[in-house]
Amino acid sequence: METTKEKIEGKVVVITGASSGIGASIALKLSQYGAKVVLGARRKDKLEELAAQIKKSGNDVEYSTTDVTKSKDLIILVQKAVDTFGRVDVIINNAGVSQLSRIDDLDIDGWDQMIDINLKGVLYGMAAAIPIFKQQKRGHIINIISTSGIKIVPMQGVYAGTKNAIRTIGEAFRQESNGEIRITGISPGVVKTDFANGIKNDQMKLIIKENMEKLAIDPVAIANAVIYAMEQPIDVEIGDIVIRPAIQN
Repeated sequence: METTKEKIEGKVVVITGASSGIGASIALKLSQYGAKVVLGARRKDKLEELAAQIKKSGNDVEYSTTDVTKSKDLIILVQKAVDTFGRVDVIINNAGVSQLSRIDDLDIDGWDQMIDINLKGVLYGMAAAIPIFKQQKRGHIINIISTSGIKIVPMQGVYAGTKNAIRTIGEAFRQESNGEIRITGISPGVVKTDFANGIKNDQMKLIIKENMEKLAIDPVAIANAVIYAMEQPIDVEIGDIVIRPAIQN
């Protein structure tokens, strides 16, 4: 029976939002199992630091500065994987942002940001990878979603809406696919990241940070879920994984 390392080793994995938090943890964990990772994020300095760390461990890594709101950046990122390693086995659409406020606060700029990154950014990642996957006759899309779309609460309406849109799109694509391209949605709960730093609403930023201190699990738990989905036999698709702190409501 193959070990997890044998199942993951050599796979070429593209990761967006890879410079910190969940994305960085996924990249590090996959590289430990011998995957070839191709990192995309906006912060070049952080990408360089992470790539250097992975290379120091003797593992293969490439990176490209990537803004997921620009479809061209995703095409460049995926093509870098093909040019360097000859193929792409998995794309992990991890980049995301949250602006939490009441809907009648009318934070239209925040809505646009979430729609552009959380929704269009994932679609652009899928659009960049799907033609490659069709050529190869195999591939795996993993979308990092959120438990916010499962339990709907005030202040998270638009954020949850973008996440639920990805669930709907993923399920539609699953049915449209002939099985050659697998698709998995992973919904984390409260995770220790710098996620709160981008929130403009100071009250919500404080609440999220307090929740992280009380509840948050290590992002490596999400990386482990990614590995579980990836290591399944080619004819097995893991559709949805919800992973959260045991004490999260």
